[in-house]
Amino acid sequence: MFAQEVTIQRELTYLAPDRKEKLDLYLSPSRAPGTRSPGVVIIHGGGWTGGSKSAGRELNIGTTLARAGYICISIDYRLDKEGRWPTNIYDCKNAVRYLRKNAEKLGIDPEHIGVIGGSAGGHLALMLGVTDGMRELEPSAPYPGISSRVQAVVDLYGISDIRSRKQISPDGTPLEKRVPSDAVFGDKATITDTDRALASPMTHLRRGIPPILILHGDRDTTVDIDQSRDLDKRLTEMKLEHQLIIVPGAGHTFDLQTWNKKPLAMDLRPVVTSFFDRWLKP
Repeated sequence: MFAQEVTIQRELTYLAPDRKEKLDLYLSPSRAPGTRSPGVVIIHGGGWTGGSKSAGRELNIGTTLARAGYICISIDYRLDKEGRWPTNIYDCKNAVRYLRKNAEKLGIDPEHIGVIGGSAGGHLALMLGVTDGMRELEPSAPYPGISSRVQAVVDLYGISDIRSRKQISPDGTPLEKRVPSDAVFGDKATITDTDRALASPMTHLRRGIPPILILHGDRDTTVDIDQSRDLDKRLTEMKLEHQLIIVPGAGHTFDLQTWNKKPLAMDLRPVVTSFFDRWLKP
């Protein structure tokens, strides 16, 4: 059904020509010529080691947003152990730069670009949103001088602080034992507390970051729900624009309609599109 309504151009190059990672472009066939639409980058999950831009969740998100008037790119990014960090966040930022570089050709409003990601993709979406302009986390190529700033972030059950990830009971209750998420770093020989802090969105919260929508299931046994609750608490304390929605009965890897092949207790399509509409459609 979705594929009949949305045009998807697959395996497009957005990084250096020798990079194997590509993107899928989602376009609505009903867009009028000359239209400028907001863009959204979709970042897949997979524990920073696997996953695909073309997986079911990403297809669900991309088609939902394209039908709502957005131009979306779902990207692959560096998963190989060698050089995984910070190339993975560099790739996400280069995806934003790609949209701005090709704004005229694609019909994109370069002043209104958002990002959405699930699980590891949620972590990277948060990182993209809160580290704009940080020299050590901005790629030098292939789009020098082009901003990677986004105007809205949707985080689906991502890790907000890799230092404080917790073990989880079978019913989704976070436990006290910590399990730091060092997989993000790949083959980095030595991982320090400074490295973990740099790779944790929680440490970069500040005034001026874009609005954030946080979605997390209360039965998640992969990423503890405290990752989202703690982020919500800190954003509230700092009086930063955001919203946390706990999805009842949902575990990990849900899309905007289903989890474990069953409908969610709430349809998240209007939730996500309304959030992006508020911040990306002037």
